[in-house]
Amino acid sequence: MSEAIARASLGIELGSTRIKACLVAPDGTTLATGGFTWENQLVDGLWTYSLDDVRAGLQAAYAELADAVEREHGAKPTSFAAIGVSAMMHGYLAFDEGGELLVPFRTWRNTNTGQAAAELSEAFGFAIPLRWSVAHLHQAIIDGEDHVSRVHAITTLAGYVHGLLTGRRVLGVGDASGMFPIDTVTGTYDAAMLATFDERAAAHGAAGLRIADLLPEVRSAGEDAGELTAAGAALLDPTGALQPGAPLCPPEGDAGTGMVATGAVAPRTGNVSAGTSIFAMVVLEEGPRTPHEEIDIVTTPAGDAVAMVHCNNGASELNAWADVFGEFAAALGHPVAPDAVFEALLGSALTAEADSGMLVYNFLSGEPIAGLDEGRPLFVRTPGSRLSLASFARAQLQGAFAALSLGMRTLTDEGVAIEAMRAHGGMFRTRGVAQRILAAALGAPVSVSETAGEGGAWGIAVLGQYRRAVLDGSADGRDLSSWLDEELFADAAAEAVVPEAADVAAFDTYLQRWRRGLAVEAAAVAAVPNADTRE
Repeated sequence: MSEAIARASLGIELGSTRIKACLVAPDGTTLATGGFTWENQLVDGLWTYSLDDVRAGLQAAYAELADAVEREHGAKPTSFAAIGVSAMMHGYLAFDEGGELLVPFRTWRNTNTGQAAAELSEAFGFAIPLRWSVAHLHQAIIDGEDHVSRVHAITTLAGYVHGLLTGRRVLGVGDASGMFPIDTVTGTYDAAMLATFDERAAAHGAAGLRIADLLPEVRSAGEDAGELTAAGAALLDPTGALQPGAPLCPPEGDAGTGMVATGAVAPRTGNVSAGTSIFAMVVLEEGPRTPHEEIDIVTTPAGDAVAMVHCNNGASELNAWADVFGEFAAALGHPVAPDAVFEALLGSALTAEADSGMLVYNFLSGEPIAGLDEGRPLFVRTPGSRLSLASFARAQLQGAFAALSLGMRTLTDEGVAIEAMRAHGGMFRTRGVAQRILAAALGAPVSVSETAGEGGAWGIAVLGQYRRAVLDGSADGRDLSSWLDEELFADAAAEAVVPEAADVAAFDTYLQRWRRGLAVEAAAVAAVPNADTRE
């Protein structure tokens, strides 16, 4: 195996539609990638993924990466400088004492936890979102689910996979902050809120439950989170080429790795991640004055407080329309690559008239910021509007960012300063288009760096490199922000787009009409039942 591969770190991210493996050199260069496509299922009214698919997807993504390394370097990799695991944040994975899954994985997309989230938010004096692990557990307690008495451990998807690879039940502080509130002074779960939760659980019949015993241990970036075991190596690489022993960084959620991928981990910086969901993260100098349902308080991978505006629905509806246009081109005898479809579709958006009379609701699932427990994707236009590719594309982008804009306006009203936002996600590959609409939606400059295109798998690989630097002493005591700035982002190229007054005015007009039109969305939810997608 070459020296370059031995010094590289492996990042694995389990995203909403794709499991990706990314091999990254110490200078941030991507050496190889691999992937596996998967989808969630709606089972008994709850969104889930199969854990069998988790294992199969890990192996498939790693095998593709290992094959790429072998083609380039003549041999499959046998070890790495470090390994990191990232995944979708939040949700609920509950296990019994023997490590058996008690109920199917409940993902961030589920919105059945309203009673629990409201009760805990009032009891804590701290906003608890519907998708947080603690809300899922408390809702199960309220509902009297049979499995609650047998819960021995709960974790996130990243924590679960990390456990498969290391045998350790730990979690990065950023991901842990989406399970239960973090005390940024102690760097672990808030002790007073832990006690309050136990009291509320007892009031609902779960006397004796101690949530502190169920949660994984918290680790900050650079800290020890275990090593790859023989069983973990065999899981990733059944061929036997990969050997145990590589250190793993603390597992993180996709929000934290998105911050790392964009270099936005210092106060007054922020990032937007646009995928199946879409969310904005702003690193705080101090927290908001009052709790808000639209704002989650989480942390960076280093443990600094972050205001997060999370929308359940992101680019999926736009992707679905792009697929339709791709099918149409193929039916005409001119098949084109997906990126070419997006280039043609989004590339036209900036030529559209400012006020098209069109609205898009990208709600495949519920959207708490919009007050919806369920969603129905909708495209609405006035009879006098002129339907064109350009106006349709612009409305799609405006609709994708509308709920995010609502949440961010609450944050601005709290006096949180934002100097610039850095964005990443597939929709930004069409240069300058989604970036410009997002800048108008946020009223702040938006930059897109070249590294951001690799996303969370690259970000968690970089956190692996930071763990290696701490281990071998080359970090020289630098915190994560300083290390990123000096080692990876000092010369990083990024194109910033400043919001144009005309675009801001057009988006404001769109958003006002979009908010009034939410009544149409609510009517569609009531009128059109959502079918269970099980076979």
